[in-house]
This record gives sequence, structure tokens and C-alpha cells, in this order.
Amino acid sequence: MSLTAKRSLDTPGAFELARVQTASETSWRRLLWYVLAGSRGGVNRGRIINLLRQCPHNVNQLADALDVHYRVAEHHIRALEKNNLITPSGEHYGKLYFLSQEMEAHLYLFDEIWQKIQPATGEVKKNH
Repeated sequence: MSLTAKRSLDTPGAFELARVQTASETSWRRLLWYVLAGSRGGVNRGRIINLLRQCPHNVNQLADALDVHYRVAEHHIRALEKNNLITPSGEHYGKLYFLSQEMEAHLYLFDEIWQKIQPATGEVKKNH
């Protein structure tokens, strides 16, 4: 995000700072809208991001925390990993997942979008 000066329409001769989005911000905003709001599973993906921002988890821990079947959690993990939102460390069942560095740098965008869609999600179903 960068700031630029522009003339104020309210006060002649005055300037105000305008927020200008970078190409990276625009791309991340679109990606996060797609991942979080583009399917029924977006709510669980958002919940996974919130869990991983607290500490790393493996798939089994995420499934327990989300109250979903292991395969459902695994499906959402694959989607998040494919979109470079999370990164794994380790192998097999002990593999831990962390937020990617890029995701950590754009958490403010996640928070902005999550705040908009979270109230509309209602009750999270177990099979999504």
C-alpha cells in the first residue's frame, strides 16, 4: 500500500492523502476473495488461516479444531497450499502447516475480507 497526495474537493488549495493499492495488493485481495468467498468451503479455509496464525498445526489437529473429518481438512489444506497461502514443514502425518510469508505479509487484507464475510456465514456445517 502506498499513499499519494491529491487535491481536496472540499477545501481549495488543500491536499489529502489517498490510498493507492499496489498490483500485489490487488492480486492478493482477489485471491483471498476467491479462496474465502468463492465456494462453500471458504469459511473453513478462513478458520484454518486464523488457527495457523496462532501456531502451526497438522491436518489432524486442524480437523479436530474445525470439527470436520480428516479428509475435509486435508482438502482445504491442499487448496490453501496450492494458492501459496500456507506452507508445510515435515513429512506425512507429522507434517505441520504454517502461514506462508506472503500470507503473513497480507494478513491485513485477510482480516478486512474476513470481517466482511464472517457475519454472513452463519453456522458452519460439519461436512464442508
